[in-house]
Amino acid sequence: MDFTELLRLDGQPGGPLFEQVRLRMIEAVRDGTLPAGTRLPTVRELAGQLGLAVNTVARAYRELEAAGIVETRGRFGTFVASSDPADAAMTAAAGAFVAAARAVGLGKADAQRYLDAAFDNGGTSGS
Repeated sequence: MDFTELLRLDGQPGGPLFEQVRLRMIEAVRDGTLPAGTRLPTVRELAGQLGLAVNTVARAYRELEAAGIVETRGRFGTFVASSDPADAAMTAAAGAFVAAARAVGLGKADAQRYLDAAFDNGGTSGS
C-alpha cells in the first residue's frame, strides 16, 4: 500500500508533522481505508515514503499505540488495532451526557445546544 497518497501532509505550518501523520492515520482507520489487522510500514519505511524524519513517524506511532489505534507485535510489526477505542469511550461519554441532561429535565434538542456550544468553544468549559 502506498502511504504517500493516503497520508498526504499539509505543507502549511498548521501543526507538528507527527500530529498530521497521527490524524491522517486515525481518519484512514475510521473511514475503513486502513481496516483492522492491516500491517503498517516500519517507522523507517514510512519516514522514507513521506520524506520525514524517523523520529517524527516514531512519535506518531507511539501516540497511536498509546491511544489504542495501532498495536505493535514485536518483530512482526505494527498493525491497525482490531477495535476503535473511541467507540467505547464515546459511547460511555454519550451515556453520561444523556443521563445528566435528563437529570436536569433537558430534552434532546436542548441538550444538543450544549454539545454544539462545547464544540464551538473547542471543548473548553464555560460559554
